[in-house]
Amino acid sequence: MIDDTRAKRNVMVLVAAQAFLGAQMPMIFLVGGLAGQSLASNICFATLPISMIVLGSMLSATPVSAIMQRYGRRAGFFLGAAGGASGALIAAYGLFISSFPIFLTGSFLTGIYMSAQGFYRFAAADTASEEYRAKAISYVMAGGLVSAIIGPQLASATSLSLTAVPFVGTYVAVAVLNILGSLLFFFIDIPKPPIPAIDAPRGRSRMELLRTPRIAVAVICAMVSYALMNLVMTSTPLAVVGCGIAGDTPLPPFFADMFAGQETSVKFKVIAGFVVTGHVLAMFAPSFFTGHLINRFGVERIVGSGIAILGAAGLVALQGVQLGNFFLALVLLGIGWNFGFIGATSMLTSAHAPHERGRMQGLNDLLVFGGVTAASLASGGLMNCSGGTAQAGWSAVNYFMIPFLILAAGSLIWLVIHDRRTAAA
Repeated sequence: MIDDTRAKRNVMVLVAAQAFLGAQMPMIFLVGGLAGQSLASNICFATLPISMIVLGSMLSATPVSAIMQRYGRRAGFFLGAAGGASGALIAAYGLFISSFPIFLTGSFLTGIYMSAQGFYRFAAADTASEEYRAKAISYVMAGGLVSAIIGPQLASATSLSLTAVPFVGTYVAVAVLNILGSLLFFFIDIPKPPIPAIDAPRGRSRMELLRTPRIAVAVICAMVSYALMNLVMTSTPLAVVGCGIAGDTPLPPFFADMFAGQETSVKFKVIAGFVVTGHVLAMFAPSFFTGHLINRFGVERIVGSGIAILGAAGLVALQGVQLGNFFLALVLLGIGWNFGFIGATSMLTSAHAPHERGRMQGLNDLLVFGGVTAASLASGGLMNCSGGTAQAGWSAVNYFMIPFLILAAGSLIWLVIHDRRTAAA
């Protein structure tokens, strides 16, 4: 029996990092669009700060992966926390002096943390046996459940603290999270990859890797799952506020009592936080059993279920702009992302050799976050510049999902047919 003691210890550290350090991502995604809207000269650029975070993540994915391959996971994780702390402080300064370019610069540097966080899931698999690998990935992603709870609450508690300028306190809190959370990485126990001998196998080139059917489909499904989740999530705070005010959406009794006597805009900004909280909880709560489902039913079925659930989220969102539609659509969006992204990650880790790890994982996250960058850029334009109303923009965002869902589903079906034919031959 293979001993997974070391792997389980590393999973515990990575779960704690995902929970504590990961809280900054829902904080930033909740306030980033609203902060951008307050600074941008053109409302169509409201979500540009989110896009800059993802762009920074995309561009840093390959160098961060190379650093981890050469110096170990710990070095890469420390680099990510440093990027997150410095980016948050620069963004806070940009907000304080009302400089959109400086705010965008800080957002870009924050992407270094986002990139490093993306490697938590791969690090969980480094020391795990084949039987434990899918569960290890799933458990680490489950750490996001805690971040989903504390992140929006921290954002709400700090948004008007320190200065009269909204959200400056939130970004300062993000910097503190990075500094304190980075201490966790002293406890991680993942050996540095050995320096390959001159005659050691070099592995496949990047193009050869991408031409491998299983790798190609894993990358496509990961790109679609993450990009569509980001597309809709980035627009959600703007949609809740815009559709709530424009349509005079009635509040449920619970919220009506909570916000009695407050301005309408304040009500819907806080409710947007509840919607995003529900979404992020749905992103990570299934992780406690996603690995078990993959082992029992096969990774292809779980990824396919994730794609189908993402489609269901779009259908619910298109049925109306009541708060119930927002909540249900965002919950389904989170579950669909979980199945699609964790499944694609598990598929990828089983399709390349250890000496190809740095090359393939960096390339994967470069492509994934490239898709997410494009989605976040499209999000602001679709939401604020389609049809002239918030309702029309929200519909445009959800219709935009359709061709990419077809691409992911089609590639997955092709892989299943290809594997069956290969096995039969």
